[in-house]
Amino acid sequence: MWLTQILTVSIFNLRNLKERLGPSLATVVGVAGVVLVVIGVLSVGVGFEKTLRSTGGPENVIVMRAGANDELSSGLILEQTKLISDKAEVARNANGPIASAELYVIIDLPKKGAGTPANVPLRGISPAAYDVRDNFEILEGRRFEPGRNEVIVGTAASNQFEGLRIGDEIASGENSWKVVGIFSTGGTVEDSEIWCDARVLQPAYRRGSSFQSVHLKLDSAESFQSFKDSLSSDPRLSVKAVREGEYWAGNSAVLTTTVRVVAILIGGLMGFGAVFGALNTMYTAVSARTREIATLRALGFGTSPVIVSVLVEAVVLASLGGAVGAGLAYFMFNGVQTATMNWQTFSQVAFAFEVTPELMGGGFLYALLMGAVGGLFPAMRAARMPVATALREL
Repeated sequence: MWLTQILTVSIFNLRNLKERLGPSLATVVGVAGVVLVVIGVLSVGVGFEKTLRSTGGPENVIVMRAGANDELSSGLILEQTKLISDKAEVARNANGPIASAELYVIIDLPKKGAGTPANVPLRGISPAAYDVRDNFEILEGRRFEPGRNEVIVGTAASNQFEGLRIGDEIASGENSWKVVGIFSTGGTVEDSEIWCDARVLQPAYRRGSSFQSVHLKLDSAESFQSFKDSLSSDPRLSVKAVREGEYWAGNSAVLTTTVRVVAILIGGLMGFGAVFGALNTMYTAVSARTREIATLRALGFGTSPVIVSVLVEAVVLASLGGAVGAGLAYFMFNGVQTATMNWQTFSQVAFAFEVTPELMGGGFLYALLMGAVGGLFPAMRAARMPVATALREL
């Protein structure tokens, strides 16, 4: 009986939504706007984190100076890089250890469209670097020739910054560098970098024979702890080893935390406004249906079916807004390319917005919450309305 009353009143309310089309559409649009913005903001952090976390497999390791938080603050001498590369756990091929001693500097390049300067990573690599990166491939042009002032550019960097097409020249340090190729590493953070010969980069920035890190591949993922122990037990070394995926994931922490805080603030403020919009709509609906509600009460319908029916109407409107907002967010933001500052290394990272099913589901649930809160007080008002008073409006 109770469920039948709820179903009857709820269907009756929903059938009469066309009589309140304007306020109902305002609620749907308001909720959709909130969901759209919240998902859009959060997709920045998800896309950035995905790009960094996808860099490097479980066998890929970065070795830096002990105490360094990133490559910029690290420093290794040539002899140390050789000792690291010669460890038994390092994978080998016909050319020797799959280990690349690398140099990492920041250069200024203008962003496309904006023209404002941005920090772009210029990485000096050793020949083994191509074997260390599993998904490396040249998309256009060719690799740089060792010993020459030539660079290859990651596809994300080429899309985001000026002067990075094949044939362009970059003035940096004491050298001018010619772009000879565009490469991809499969959508990792290194697609935002420019690569050159480390031996040419060293004198250009007066680094002598020093490096900042060694990127290497282990013979197996299970060798990592043995490799770390071998490094720590070597008195000639004062270094630390980090799995590459963990290194880049740690670098994403500052931005992703900031994005989540901003999304919570924006979503909270906009959600507050959307709740008031839903309150206004449902109060209007209750006021317009005073006689209907009183008649139902007089016919024997209980208090709780009236409350639930008003809540159902509010939640249905909010769910429509949530579905519209989540759908718009996917089509407007998913896959959109952009670049932002990695505050860990103070360099630009190009990435794509990532609107995941989890984000869309979370936005939809947030919409339902706004609808439930927005319909609660009008529902209670409708249920508490004295039948005799309401019937006087007939």
